[in-house]
This record gives sequence, structure tokens and C-alpha cells, in this order.
Amino acid sequence: MKSDPLKKYILSYMTSVFKLLLLLLLVSENVSAQAPAETIPEFNFFSLGKNLFTNKELPPGKMLFFIFFDSDCDHCQHAIQYLDRHYKDFKKTAIYLITLDDKEKIRRFMSKYGSTLYTRKNVTILQDPKYDFINKFRPRKYPALFLYSEKRELMLYEDNEQNLFRFSKRLNTAPK
Repeated sequence: MKSDPLKKYILSYMTSVFKLLLLLLLVSENVSAQAPAETIPEFNFFSLGKNLFTNKELPPGKMLFFIFFDSDCDHCQHAIQYLDRHYKDFKKTAIYLITLDDKEKIRRFMSKYGSTLYTRKNVTILQDPKYDFINKFRPRKYPALFLYSEKRELMLYEDNEQNLFRFSKRLNTAPK
């Protein structure tokens, strides 16, 4: 029995709508008081190989760049394309791409928008099946971009992919 492509499309669409509604609900509850996490909170995410990845595994003494994205988000697609094109500005930073999406959707997204990022040593793609990122990092919307210092303190937050140049500028002026 062949799988019905229409059923897969509808399921994928419904999943995306559910994730968007959940994000909107969580964000709208505290929109006026919501501020991004000032320090890196404790978290439990999963690598694409389904291995647990926690905050204890973050490299010490290195700037940390977290990007919370959804593969159906147009702004997220532009953010990952920018990061892919301007990788040299970020190569000394540990980069974490976090999403609620499933493994296959992530692979398609990365091959289309971040094909060279996918293979970089300092880039880790993480899944968040328990929606921890939203509760602990407190993003306002997709994409949410967090740059933390070596001391794990928030240096810069953006949720507009058109301002990614600010991260490049900040990293290029940071003390070496």
C-alpha cells in the first residue's frame, strides 16, 4: 500500500499550524513582560542522532550563538541563508540551531538554505521535542537569535533576520 502524498501534506501542514499556534499562545501570554534569557538556562535538547544534549556540553570559554527556527518560516530561511553566506564572521563561535521540527524536515531545510552550515564543526543542530527552548530562553518570535558571551551572558538578541549584520559586527569587534 502506497502512502498518500495528500495525507502527508495535510499532516505536515497541521503540525506546522499547531507549532505556530503553540508558539503564539506561549508568547502572547507574557508578551509585555517577556525578555530573552539573560544567561544560558539549563536545557535538554536532542541531536539529530537522538542523543541528549544539555547545557553542560557547551564549550567553555567560547561565544555561543543560538538560533531558534522553524523550517516553514520564511524569515528563518533568510536567516540561515545569511549565516551560510557569512559563515566566516561566525566561525569562531559555537553555533546551535534549535527547532521543533522533525529530522527529515530539518535535513530538507538545511540542504536547501544552509547546505555548507550542515557540515561545519562548530554548528550543532538540535531538536526540542518538549518545547523547552520557548519556556527557558523566552524568544519573542521566529527566528530568535541569541549571542552569549564566554561567561554565558546575553550580549545580543534579535528576532529580525535583517539585523543579522549586527551579530557579524559584534563578533568582529569582540576582544580576541
